[in-house]
Amino acid sequence: MTAIKRLCVYCGSSRGAEESYRHAAVRLGKLLADAGIELIYGGGRVGLMGILADAALAGNGRVTGIIPTHLYEREVAHPNARLVVVASMHERKQRMFDLADGFVTLPGGLGTLDETIEIVTWRQLGLHDKPVVVVDVAGYWAPLAALVEHTIAHGFAPAAARGYFRTVTHVDDVLPTFAALPEPKLKADSSLA
Repeated sequence: MTAIKRLCVYCGSSRGAEESYRHAAVRLGKLLADAGIELIYGGGRVGLMGILADAALAGNGRVTGIIPTHLYEREVAHPNARLVVVASMHERKQRMFDLADGFVTLPGGLGTLDETIEIVTWRQLGLHDKPVVVVDVAGYWAPLAALVEHTIAHGFAPAAARGYFRTVTHVDDVLPTFAALPEPKLKADSSLA
């Protein structure tokens, strides 16, 4: 059983085209706050990131945003989240990884895709065994699952790649999915606790 105290959520800095994406972000923020799980995210106040953080904060949840200086200076930083300002996008991703007990992906753009692929790749390389859950809201991430199958079929990834992340279709399934997975061996960095 995976005990989650801090969950890193990757999602868009835009709202996206479907209202279901916004609903998923609101619901996940509420669920995290209700469960006493700290949200670790990109630190933005815009798009799904801002919606997610607002929902967690509205439920008296703890929210930590990791934001690079160049984005902080553009005034996209969330004014009510606890912010950690870092020098680069690389440092942001590393810091998010260090703090998190697990990872969730909601709909998002190329940055969200980059973060998700990187964290799954780190798992493939044996750099961590923290759980990763992709929330396939309204079929948004179906192409990602198809791409993973394509890489397996063409000999570029092992069949085990299917197990590097779990896919759920509803946000309400995220926390039960984590609870059902084995405890990871690597622990989150507690320096910011």
